[in-house]
Amino acid sequence: MSFTYADVGATRESGFCPPGFHPLHVRSRLGEGQALFRRAADAVLGWEMHRALGVGIDAAADRAAPDVDVTVTLAGMIKAPCRVVWTVEEPRRAGWAYGTLAGHPECGEESFVVDRTGDGTVWLTISAFSRAAKWYARAGGPATRGLQHAYARRCGVVLRKLCAPDDTA
Repeated sequence: MSFTYADVGATRESGFCPPGFHPLHVRSRLGEGQALFRRAADAVLGWEMHRALGVGIDAAADRAAPDVDVTVTLAGMIKAPCRVVWTVEEPRRAGWAYGTLAGHPECGEESFVVDRTGDGTVWLTISAFSRAAKWYARAGGPATRGLQHAYARRCGVVLRKLCAPDDTA
């Protein structure tokens, strides 16, 4: 199955959005420190953040890697087939992006990147470009884009909770 858009891998470039697509860029502060960065990176790369969001993840591998096929199931019934187009695992930056395949309600690419800045602050950045591919996504218009932004903000909230220190000890 091939990608449903031409600019495969373009989310590597910060702020890039092809003509005719809608951009998305949401940055969420997770906290500070190397331990938090490592935990967040593992949660993003190993699909844990997505599963904690309550979306179904059917992936061909336990961890994001280029060319891994992933089907995201939304609301228990909308299947969104994707393929990982790139990953990054560096001392201060880790994450991945997937692109849409035939059958996905949207057309485009989305990245999920955790980075640790020079002052030790850890961030989750979600960047995407998309446009409707299915009739129901087109019918949703601006509401569909609003849901995408809400989903991206929710990723930050969920990842922050997943990475919170366990104070019960």
